Order: sequence, then C-alpha cells, then structure tokens
Amino acid sequence: MKAAVYKVGKGLVVEDVPIPRIEADQVLVKISHTGFCGSDHSMISSGGLADNTILGHETCGVVVETGMLAKGLPEGTRVIVRPTSCGDCPECQSGKPYFCQTKRRSIGIGDLPGAFAEYIVVYPEMLIRVPTEVDAQNAALAEAFAASLHAIACIPNQGCSALVVGGGPIGLALVRLLKILEFHPILLSEPVAEKREIGLAFGADHVMDPLSEDLNQKIFLSTEGRGCEAVFECSGIPVLIQSCMDAAARGGTVCVVSVIYSAAQITPFTLNFKEIWLTGSYSNTHAENIQCLDWMAGGKLDGKPLISDLISLEELPKVYEERIDTGLAVKVMVDMDL
Repeated sequence: MKAAVYKVGKGLVVEDVPIPRIEADQVLVKISHTGFCGSDHSMISSGGLADNTILGHETCGVVVETGMLAKGLPEGTRVIVRPTSCGDCPECQSGKPYFCQTKRRSIGIGDLPGAFAEYIVVYPEMLIRVPTEVDAQNAALAEAFAASLHAIACIPNQGCSALVVGGGPIGLALVRLLKILEFHPILLSEPVAEKREIGLAFGADHVMDPLSEDLNQKIFLSTEGRGCEAVFECSGIPVLIQSCMDAAARGGTVCVVSVIYSAAQITPFTLNFKEIWLTGSYSNTHAENIQCLDWMAGGKLDGKPLISDLISLEELPKVYEERIDTGLAVKVMVDMDL
C-alpha cells in the first residue's frame, strides 16, 4: 500500500509499505480521508520523529476486516478513530481518559502507525461510528472540532464574551462551536484575511487584524470596557499568552489551546489584579467527538469551509513544504481516492 513516511533528513516521502496484518483482537480500516493536524507539523519540524514514522490521526475510514476476538462494529461500518483508555486508573476515574497511561493506544501520534496510508490497524474500542448523514470530509474533521469543544469544557465561564487569538483550524473550529453554544460576543484576532472571512462565516461577531488594528481598543468597545470573560490562545506564539491575559476580564479565564514547547514569559501581577484563571486544554474525549458528529448529522455544524487544500496522498510531501510549513494552508486534507 501507499503511505506518507517520515524519513530522517528528508521529511515526508510517499512509498510502498506492506499492508498491515491484524491480530485476533484488532481491526483493519481502509482510510478514506485524513486531515493534517498542527501537531503533525510540530512533530515534523521538531526533528525528533523516529525514522519511518507514519503520521495522521484526524481520519475517517471503513472497517474492512475484524479479528476473531475483536468485538464491536461490523465490516463495512464507517468510522473515525480515537485513542483507547483503561477506564480504571485515577485519570480515567476523574473523567480525563485522555491522560490515561495504562492502556492508551493511539495512531500517528502514539504507538500505532497513522492514517496517511491506505490502511491502518486499530483496536475496536478506538472506533466511533460515523452517522449516515455525515460525509467523509466532515467526519475526518470531527476530531479537530472535538479538540475545540474540549477547550470550551476546560473553562468555567459559559455563554459569555469570548476572544479567540489565532485563526488556524482549531481557532476557527472554536469560533463555530462558541456560536453553537451561544457565547456572545465572539471576537477573533487573526492577521490573515482569508481566515478572518471564515471566522465571520462561522459566526464571529467581530474579527480583527492584530497587525493593523488596536486589539485592546476593539475588545474594550465590544465588551463595554470589561474585557473578554473567556480567552482562547490558539496562535502558538508564546508572547501572546500575556496578551490574552491583558485582554481577559476580571475573573475571566485564559485557556492555552496551542501546544507551545518553548518558554513563555508572563506578568503574574495580571493574575493577581484580575483574578484570572490561567489553564490549558489537552486532547479530547470519545463523547466530545460523538457530540460533534451529532451536530454535523443534525446540520448545525459543517466543517468543510476549513479545508483549503484537498489533495492526494502523493501530493502531501510537496504541499507540506509549500503550503503547510509556510503557514499558507488553513486545513490540508488527504483524499485517498484522488
């Protein structure tokens, strides 16, 4: 089968690899669509990936073979894939299965090869059925929206004023979900005009170019001088964490959604003066994925406007260099039928 494989010193290379064989308790899934996640880019650009790694976890496919001991969804079922958890450890018992270290199995970013390939092997408990009403492109986007939904779940302030800093896929997904969940007003700070336009289409009340507009003044006017009660950092730029704190209302919450590896300097006095809650979000749950799929099935959520580049697997290495690594793409999605 064809797969996009990471090669040390070369980057992504599409090559032929063996179709994986399933064990008795595993399932073989034929991949339909896979989105390129920001974490995929972070891992490639870090230089720390192992040779021959196959990335890709935002995916939709069809069950084509089940092992003798694999119980669950039958062959022919359309599915998305999520990491496993044990259900018994302190993290699982506290409602945070994404922190499970006991039986966590995941594709692309974990111990199983990822979905930038024609087939993957998974365990049945990793699978979520895709509703009939949801097309494959939206299904492959469900995990990105679930990550945004999880960020909203990480804050105590609900239905309030909200600022999203950074209009990448997660930031734009946040805008759409904030609208569905009736936050108001919703503000988006993003320097790229194309992304601001998507933000408006997704329900933002105000969009701002931080390179040419006075962000603090716009927030002041939009919130009657209070600041935003919920602020989501989605840019990945360390210095903007303090800017998010500056934009927050007294008693508000700043949630760092971006995965930022470098140190970030903040002024703790801002926390004292405003009694801000500074938190982060990590991953998402099966339930959050199912909720996003249900919104898609019911017509409340259509994520396809996020897709700027619908490409074949063979195009991925070139698109990575020209569109992903340069920041020009919004969301790249691989269609295995192209």
